[in-house]
Amino acid sequence: MSESAAAGPLQQVAKFAAEIRRRGDEFERNRCMAADLAQRMAEAGLFRLLVPACYGGGEVHPRLYFDTLTATAQADGAVGWVQMIGVTTGIMAASLPHEWSEILYGANPCNITTGVTAPIGKAYPESGGLRVSGRWPFASGSQIADWICGGCLIMDDDGPRKDEHGVPQSLLVFFPAADVTVHGDTWETSGLCGTGSHDIEVSDLFVPEGRWVELGKRARVDAPLYRFPTFGMLALGVSAVALGIALHAIEAFVSLATEKVPTGSRRSLAQRSGVQKDLARAEAAVQSARALTVDAIDEAWQHANAEGRLSMEIKARLRLAATNNAWSAATAVDLVYHAAGGSSIYMKSPLQRCFRDVHVATQHLMVAQPTYEVIGKVRLGLDPKTPL
Repeated sequence: MSESAAAGPLQQVAKFAAEIRRRGDEFERNRCMAADLAQRMAEAGLFRLLVPACYGGGEVHPRLYFDTLTATAQADGAVGWVQMIGVTTGIMAASLPHEWSEILYGANPCNITTGVTAPIGKAYPESGGLRVSGRWPFASGSQIADWICGGCLIMDDDGPRKDEHGVPQSLLVFFPAADVTVHGDTWETSGLCGTGSHDIEVSDLFVPEGRWVELGKRARVDAPLYRFPTFGMLALGVSAVALGIALHAIEAFVSLATEKVPTGSRRSLAQRSGVQKDLARAEAAVQSARALTVDAIDEAWQHANAEGRLSMEIKARLRLAATNNAWSAATAVDLVYHAAGGSSIYMKSPLQRCFRDVHVATQHLMVAQPTYEVIGKVRLGLDPKTPL
């Protein structure tokens, strides 16, 4: 770990917070995070929270991972999102073959990895590696990455290769960023504009032996952190960003409410009882969601240490906490957005961006509404038929 990363992650985020807030409009206009800021955050270790310590990473407690992403997103949702993608991709250092983990993460502590886990690409085995083609949407942060990964189905002559249960086999394959085409005209969205989540593409690209991870397998590095489910960690990261956005909205609303005197009124917005109620409800939504998350993480951490694996029920509770975070955050933002009245619709207001950003975050597959059904199945003793 570099000398600049010696301080804890939350202290490092605090050092960048003012700049991140100040430059938010810049990232929004450019539809991507600035490379200079990403590089300095990388030097501070903020993209390596989940990389194993043996490769110079933070290997932090999942609660610190969650709180760090929340703090960054409170400064700016898009920057928090890009950091989240880089951090969650970094957990793959625990599963890649040692030689590739050393190249991607150990050799250069400032490398940033990003990617898309959805198995949209096609990987054809050949002597010494794979031949890969594919195009992936929602590739957040690709502009600032050194390595980019994409989910791929393993292809045989007669179609996708299947395991003994008839399930198509998939890999997460890593590419040098220079070998990836970023389609810079595809991220025209209502929110999280600064994430640069454009489509990426590789075509007939040779990938040498072992530069991939088979998702769903036990991590090669055996430590409590890497006994947590990969998708569960991703869901927690997505939801941490959503909560950070909600905290930003609440903060902006409190500042507005103490100053604004609505048209036709002699009292400030803060003196209205309805406003006070909505603010309290927003605070309760955020704080109770975080409390459930802390409880779920700590329970899972206890089991990861004591038993070496997590049950389906514990994994489901992590996913419940994450999904609840995202939708509680959206509720909180909606409350203060509407309580602010007409002031919230102007582009100069942080509330309009928080409103747009949080409602994009809720659409991520890891925290979308159907996740509740999966969690409910587990509670009812039914097979969720999807990895948690």
